[in-house]
Amino acid sequence: MSLDGFSMCRLTRELNAALVGARVDKITQPNRSTLQLSVRQPGQNLWLCLSIRPQNPALRLLDAPLENPSEPPSFCMLLRKHLETGRVAAVRQQGLDRVLLIDVDVLAAGGRIATKTLVAELMGKYANLILVDDGVVIDAVRRVGSSDSRIRLVLPGEPYEAPPDGGKLNALETLPEDFTTRLSARSDMKLSKAISDVCLGVGPVTAKEIAFCAGLAPDVLVGDLDNADFSSLRAAFAETVAALKDETLPTVLLRGDNGKLAAMSAFPLHGFTDAEEERFSDMSHMLARADALIGSYAPPDKERFQKLVKNELRRARNKLEKLHEEAADAKNADEFRKKADILTTYHYQLVDHQDDQAELPDLYATDGSTVVIVLDRRLTVRQNIQDYYKKYGKLRRAEKLLAEQISACAENIRYLESVELSLSACASLSELSDIRSELIAAGLLRESRKKKTGEKPSEPLRFHAQDGSEILVGKNNSQNDRLTFRVAASDDVWLHTKDIPGSHVILRTNGNTPSEETLLLAASLAAHFSQAAGSSNIPVDYTLCRFVKKPSGAKPGFVIFTHQKTLSVTPDEERIKKLIEDNE
Repeated sequence: MSLDGFSMCRLTRELNAALVGARVDKITQPNRSTLQLSVRQPGQNLWLCLSIRPQNPALRLLDAPLENPSEPPSFCMLLRKHLETGRVAAVRQQGLDRVLLIDVDVLAAGGRIATKTLVAELMGKYANLILVDDGVVIDAVRRVGSSDSRIRLVLPGEPYEAPPDGGKLNALETLPEDFTTRLSARSDMKLSKAISDVCLGVGPVTAKEIAFCAGLAPDVLVGDLDNADFSSLRAAFAETVAALKDETLPTVLLRGDNGKLAAMSAFPLHGFTDAEEERFSDMSHMLARADALIGSYAPPDKERFQKLVKNELRRARNKLEKLHEEAADAKNADEFRKKADILTTYHYQLVDHQDDQAELPDLYATDGSTVVIVLDRRLTVRQNIQDYYKKYGKLRRAEKLLAEQISACAENIRYLESVELSLSACASLSELSDIRSELIAAGLLRESRKKKTGEKPSEPLRFHAQDGSEILVGKNNSQNDRLTFRVAASDDVWLHTKDIPGSHVILRTNGNTPSEETLLLAASLAAHFSQAAGSSNIPVDYTLCRFVKKPSGAKPGFVIFTHQKTLSVTPDEERIKKLIEDNE
C-alpha cells in the first residue's frame, strides 16, 4: 500500500511551502533505499526523508534525523558534491504522476547559478532516485540498462526521460464531462479500474472513493452504467478534485484487520466503512504513521544479517534432524551384534557367495523363533560376520559422540534463535554494530571488525515501575552480557524466559525487596521481549544476579544460574506498548 500520485499533489504543495529557499546543509544515506537532506530555513532545521522502499515510497519531513552509517555510500557522496550548500528552488510534481522533483540552485563555474534536479520516482518496486543536470542523468540509486528495460534507460550520461503517462488525463486540468466521455469508452472494464486507467495518478483508493461518492459499486462494468450514473460520476469526480485542493481538510490513514495499513489519502475517505480511521493535519505525519505500521526503515545490513542467520538456522535444524536419525540407528547397535553372534554360531550351515539372506534360529529368543539376516553376496560368510561386528562397534562409539553433537547443535540453534530475535528488535546502528561484531566473533560473518572513531555502544531499554524501580532490558546478546555482568548489582533481580530465547531483564532493587507488582511487570517485559511474545502463561525464571554465572568459553548471552523461582505471566500488551512509547 503506497500513496498514489493524486494524493501526492498535496504532499508536493506542503513540501514546496516548507522547503523553498532552504539551504542544503548535509546529505546522508541511512540505507540503500533511504536518503536524508538536512536543510536550513531561517530559525529552523528541517530533515527531508526520501524513501524508495517498495512498501511505502514517499517524501516526508522528519521530526528528528535518522541515524547514518559512518561511511556514506557512493551515491550519497555524489549528491554531496553536486547539491550541498545549494538552495531549494522548487518542489514540483510530474503532472499527477508519482514523480516528485526537487530543484536545487547551486553555484557553478564562473559564478553562474545552475539548477540541478533530484528526481524521486515513487513507483513501488520500480522506485528510484535520480540526479539530473540540464536534462542529463548524472547518476541514480538504481541504474536501469537496456537489459532491464526496453522503454527507457537510466544511466549516467543518458538523457532523462520521465516515465510514460500512457496518454492519461490530469484530473486537476480535466473537465468532468471529458472525464466521463473518456470513461464511457472503456465499457468492458470494471468502474474502479477504468477510472485509474483514464486518470493519471489515480490509484485504487481514489478510484474506489470516486465510485462510492457516485453511489456506484467499484466492480460494476462501465458498459452497464446509464446517463444518471455518468451524471453522478461527474459530480463525484468534481467533489474529489475539490477535496484534494482543500488544504483545511485532514489527511487520513485507514487500518484494517489486525491494525494493518488499508489505505491513505490526502483527503477524508468515505468508501472504507469497515476500516479504523486516523486523521492528521499534514501529509508528513500521516506518512510517518504509515512507515511505523509498515516498518519501512531498516538500518543498513539488517536484512543481509537476517538472511545470513536464517540460512544458518535452516542448516543447523537440518543437521539436528539427521543427527537424531543417526542416534536412533545407534540405539539399535545391539541388533548388529546379535546378528553377528547368530552368524558365528551357524556359519558352518552357510555357503560363501550363495545367498542374499539366511533364516537362522534366534539365539536370544526363548520361543524357538527364527531371524532373517541379510547377507552381502560379494563377501564370504566370515567377512559378513566381521562386517556386522564392525557396524556394531561403530554405532556403539557413535552413540556417545552423537549425544555430544546433538547437544552442541541444539545449543547452536538456541544461540542463532537469540541472534534472530535480536535482529528483529534492532532499530539503531549501534545495536546493529553489536550484532555485526558478534557474528564476526562467531565465525558466521567473514568481515574485518573495525572500530569506528567515536562509535558509542548501544544502550538497553530503560523502564520505570510505578514505585520508581528501574527495569533494564537488553536488546541483543552483547547488551545482555553487559547488563548482567557489568551493570547489575549482586542483589538486583535477574529475569529470563524459561528455556525460550529472549532478553536479559534486570530489576534494580537498591538493596530493597521489590514489590510483587513490580516483579510481575519485569517478568512481563521479559516475556514480551522474547521468542514467546504474544503467547499466554509464559514461564519466566528469576533469581538474584549473584547467582548468575557465565561458563568459560560460552557464547554471548549464554549463562547458567541457580536459586531461581518461576513466574507464569501473560503480558498486558497495551500496557507494555505504552511503556515503550513513553520510553521512546
